[in-house]
Amino acid sequence: MPRIPFPMLAVVAAALSGCANLAPNYERPAAPVPASFAVNATEGATAVKPADEIRWQDYFGDDRLRALIELALENNRDLRVAVLNIEQARATYRIQDAERLPSLSANGSGTQSRVPASLSGTGSKAITHQYSANLGVSAYELDLFGRVRNLSEQALQEYLGTEQARRTTQISLVANVATGYMSWAADLQRLALARESLRSQEETLALTRLRVASGYETELGLRQIQASAESARADVAAYDATVARDRNALVLLLGSDVPAALQPSPLDEQRALLPALPVGLSSELLLRRPDVLQAEHQLRGSTANIGAARAAFYPRISLTGSAGSSSAELSRLFKGGAESWSFVPQITLPIFDGGSNRAQLDSAVAGRDIALAQYEKAIQTAFREVADALATRSATREQLQAQRLQSEHSERALTLSLARYSRGVDSYLPVLEAQRSWYGARQSLISTQYTQLSNDVALYKALGGGWSEAGQVQPQP
Repeated sequence: MPRIPFPMLAVVAAALSGCANLAPNYERPAAPVPASFAVNATEGATAVKPADEIRWQDYFGDDRLRALIELALENNRDLRVAVLNIEQARATYRIQDAERLPSLSANGSGTQSRVPASLSGTGSKAITHQYSANLGVSAYELDLFGRVRNLSEQALQEYLGTEQARRTTQISLVANVATGYMSWAADLQRLALARESLRSQEETLALTRLRVASGYETELGLRQIQASAESARADVAAYDATVARDRNALVLLLGSDVPAALQPSPLDEQRALLPALPVGLSSELLLRRPDVLQAEHQLRGSTANIGAARAAFYPRISLTGSAGSSSAELSRLFKGGAESWSFVPQITLPIFDGGSNRAQLDSAVAGRDIALAQYEKAIQTAFREVADALATRSATREQLQAQRLQSEHSERALTLSLARYSRGVDSYLPVLEAQRSWYGARQSLISTQYTQLSNDVALYKALGGGWSEAGQVQPQP
């Protein structure tokens, strides 16, 4: 048998690998949503570029909010886990991909043995020595039908999916910090409103006590004012607790304490700092959302897994070989005539496995179908999030205008009622009704302002905004 140079054997083995691929050809499924959103494209101003191309640093103009987001990106534990998941998936992919190439190992050994005279063929004791040094390949699979290659592809798609999961986590974190910041601002305004109401009612209560002492007011009016004042005091206590909870929620998101200097600005100021987002968009833009891309990577990986399952029906060929030198004397180990080699090919042909291979293939096909359904659902969910945010934006604009007018009218009515009460023209009951109307109108105005701001953030998030490439590590298998 002619001698086969070992390095050439490794090259030939690698060349024979991957001759066929039994995985189905991947084609991106059609998006199961309308081609565009049902919204008037002339509403509002149109942004210069799509939301997913607007960095969060450019979208949020509030310096205090930007500082909080930076703290969260640095310290948030969920984002930290997402980054570590990428590292783990990258390592897993490299482990799997390494199986596509022969694994070379070098080993050396030395053996000494003594055979007693009673057991030796010559009737005298014998001492033997054997030394060897080899470079070898152990059980390298010739990937003729793409099994190893498809397993590597599946691991690659899993890794790429974790990168998209990290992006999704960052987008959600940025949006959650912004929404929490705005909720904190809204509750601070509600607290200030409750304190203003309490102060006003305490002033009225002091005036009413004088009127009762002078006989110009009954005890009934006094009790009504006292009840109203205590209700305002209870609101102050409740909003104190709510503001503390808002701060605690931000502490969890930031992974650190909230600096006192970063207390939020009023909602009106925040609204003025948010740029307009585009309307009348094509739903094709949703395919660029990280969660949708993650679902597509999972679908690609499941498709590759079918190829690996199909390859199990075909013969599996593995090679084991080594080349080196052997000698009975260590000094002659690397001299001429000491060369040695071995070549052990092995083929395994499945004949009967009790239906295991068929079950594996059925499982892989079902996994692909599940991944397809999850991909389509991810697109549908994204479409609904954008459509809901667009619908809310359209309605909130008119609602906010109406509630501003309502608040102004209620405040004027309260001023007139207090003037009539102080002159003794009316009892306190009209004042009480006017106070409730004014207080409710101001509360509703704050809630609608918060709804508008949080909806803008939700639309920015739904369109894939909040991801910044700056300073981020890109996937490199």
